[in-house]
Amino acid sequence: MTEVNHRCAVLGKPIAHSLSPVLHNAAYHALHLDDWSYDKHEVGEPDLEGFLESLDPTWSGLSLTMPLKKTIQPYGTPCNTWAKELMVANTAVFDWTKTCVNGNSNIPFIRLYNTDVRGIELAFEHSYQTRAITPKTDRSGTAVIIGNGNTATSALAACMEMSAIGHVIVVARHPEKNADLKPLAERYMPSEQPISIVGMDHAIEALRQADVAINTIPGLAADGIAESLRMPGVRMHGTLLDVVYDPRPTKLMQAWRQQGGIAIGGEQMLLYQAMVQVWLMTGIWDDDPPSGMVDQDCTARLEQAMRIALEEAL
Repeated sequence: MTEVNHRCAVLGKPIAHSLSPVLHNAAYHALHLDDWSYDKHEVGEPDLEGFLESLDPTWSGLSLTMPLKKTIQPYGTPCNTWAKELMVANTAVFDWTKTCVNGNSNIPFIRLYNTDVRGIELAFEHSYQTRAITPKTDRSGTAVIIGNGNTATSALAACMEMSAIGHVIVVARHPEKNADLKPLAERYMPSEQPISIVGMDHAIEALRQADVAINTIPGLAADGIAESLRMPGVRMHGTLLDVVYDPRPTKLMQAWRQQGGIAIGGEQMLLYQAMVQVWLMTGIWDDDPPSGMVDQDCTARLEQAMRIALEEAL
C-alpha cells in the first residue's frame, strides 16, 4: 500500500454528508497522485484551533464548510480576490516553511482562498457550453439571488463577474439583513442601479425577469417559491442554479423546468469549486485560475473523473 505523504480534508459540523472526499480522491486518482489522500473531520468553531495545532507537515490543505469559512480568518492570509473582499474562505493551503500569521508557532502559514465564486461561474459556463449558447457581454441581463446569507454573498460576487449581468435582485425573507450586499454590488458593478433587495412576496415578479437565478437557501425552504412558479401564466426564460443537491432535482428545479427555464443542480457548483481546490492544494495552480480553463488536458481529465465519481455517489 502506498504511503500517504500529502493529506487534505474537509472540516465542518455536521460533516458526515459531505461528498468532498469522493471528488478530491477521484481527482488524485486521475492525476496519478498516489501518495495523496483526502478525508473528512467533524470540527466545530471551538475545535478549529486545536485541530490546526494537531497537524503535521504531511498536511497540504483543508476545505471548510460554514461556519468555519469565517472562523478560519484569524489563522490565515486571504490570497485571491474574493477571499480578500468577502472575508469568507472555503479553502486553506498550508506552507510549512513559515508560521501562522497570528504568531502561533504550532500552526503553519495558511493561504486562504474562496473557490465558491469560481464554482458558481463555472457551473453556468458549463451549462452554456453544453447548449452551445454564447452569453451576452453588454451587462443588459438581470440576475436574481434567492436568500441573503453567506452563500448569497458568493453568488453576488459570481454575478458581478458575469459580463452579461448588469442588475441583481436579491429576494430574501429578511431584506434588512446582510447589509454588505448593497455596497459590494455598487463597488463592482458599473450600472446605475446594480442591486435591488426585496421581500419574498416579490419572488415570482423578480424571477420572471431573471436571465440568471441562483437559489442559496437550504433544505426545503424554496419549496414555497416552487409552488408559486406552477401557477397558470408563469413562465421562466433564464437559467437557474439551485445550490441544493439533495433531493435531486429539487422542487424548485422541477417547477423551473416545467415553466420553460433551464435548471442546474447544486452538484455542478460542488464539482467545480472542488476542482479549483484541487488545483490550489496540489500546486497545479498557485493562485486564482484565470477565466476559462487552466490546462485543457488536465482540466478535462479532472472534470471527467470527478463527475463520474460524483454521479456514482449521488
